[in-house]
Amino acid sequence: EHSAANNQNDFCVLYTFPLFIMKQLFLRDSKVLSSLDSLQAQLINMGVIPTLVKLLGIHCQNAALTEMCLVAFGNLAELESSKEQTFISSQVLVILLTYPLDAIKLQLVEAGLVECLLEIVQQKVDSDKEDDIAELKTASDLMVLLLLGDESMQKLFEGGKGNVFQRVLSWIPSNNHQLQLAGALAIANFARNDGNCIHMVDNGIVEKLMDLLDRHVEDGNVTVQHAALSALRNLAIPVVNKAKMLSAGVTEAVLKFLKSEMPPVQFKLLGTLRMLIDAQAEAAEQLGKNVKLVERLVEWCEAKDHAGVMGESNRLLSALIRHSKSKDVIKTIVQSGGIKHLVTMATSEHVIMQNEALVALALIAALELGTAEKDLESAKLVQILHRLLADERSAPEIKYNSMVLICALMGSESLHKEVQDLAFLDVVSKLRSHENKSVAQQASLTEQRLTVDS
Repeated sequence: EHSAANNQNDFCVLYTFPLFIMKQLFLRDSKVLSSLDSLQAQLINMGVIPTLVKLLGIHCQNAALTEMCLVAFGNLAELESSKEQTFISSQVLVILLTYPLDAIKLQLVEAGLVECLLEIVQQKVDSDKEDDIAELKTASDLMVLLLLGDESMQKLFEGGKGNVFQRVLSWIPSNNHQLQLAGALAIANFARNDGNCIHMVDNGIVEKLMDLLDRHVEDGNVTVQHAALSALRNLAIPVVNKAKMLSAGVTEAVLKFLKSEMPPVQFKLLGTLRMLIDAQAEAAEQLGKNVKLVERLVEWCEAKDHAGVMGESNRLLSALIRHSKSKDVIKTIVQSGGIKHLVTMATSEHVIMQNEALVALALIAALELGTAEKDLESAKLVQILHRLLADERSAPEIKYNSMVLICALMGSESLHKEVQDLAFLDVVSKLRSHENKSVAQQASLTEQRLTVDS
């Protein structure tokens, strides 16, 4: 480290030029970056992070140096910069390919970067100058980014009593959209383990997030909506949190965004509801009888331009049936045209989605076969089940549940006839010697059922 410069001009000469060179290294073309990996790792090992933190802390009033320090930190911490940023390249590249990224984040935290970032936020929050707004955005973005490392996140959480956690929490009710966004994203990052989630729900974070969402219902900020829903989704994962969040009115708060036309918001909305109703029969039944919701889900099941939304819609449709086991829910889904999507879901490339669809369809066949019969027939369910059983690549649980479903379909005269016409006995008999005992056992039971009913 150099000794302190005698005046501001000397300081700029001593520090701005080397920082400028570092900035250029960070923002080079991707073809050049691969050759710089070892150089960047050496910079880390030589102590560049504590040095940059010290410079930022002492000279944060110097706009040019603050900018360059933030650029360097953004790259060191793997900042995925926004197109809206005014002084950081829109294509910040990951250059420390050989350096453990979580270790970088922890080193940044231990070097005191967080305190510097919080100070920048505090200084710039009330300013309407373009440069100050840009610095506020970068500082709060970096704060969120540092929480992506598990160790750095837990270190800053400090059992929910840490100063950093409390400061970030105070951003959520602020009137600054950037801080609202960063606060919600930070909560989503803190909510990456059950212990943190349980603590935050018990200490009122859900109400703060619902208040934030309420402020953005009508023509609200889409990024804030997405971030708040992300946080609620993560918080809803621990079993003990689900009932508490349902009682707090989270489903009602989330359903206000059902009219949203923004796929990122739709995706998080669906994920949040799916997490909330997991093993919550009453909530699943209540939502499953909500005609507006089910009709919207059926509409989104056809959103082929947005695979994530389409997948989550299918999974929520299935979950409503699986967790409620309600005839009324099944009738609502049949009347809304949802059956064909569940049948298509059974052909998904993802085994978990296939399985969820088959279980839901088996419940439909067991509880409301007469109501769903025509839709199951027109969706060619029997032919699909034949393909799944004949395909050697089908997972054991897919074969097992396909056979359970075949047995359930035998109560329908028209579907029974389809099963007979496709010679299921040949396929099923081969599965009696399957290496999976459950599959082999179910094959024997299914063969008996098919033989008796033939």
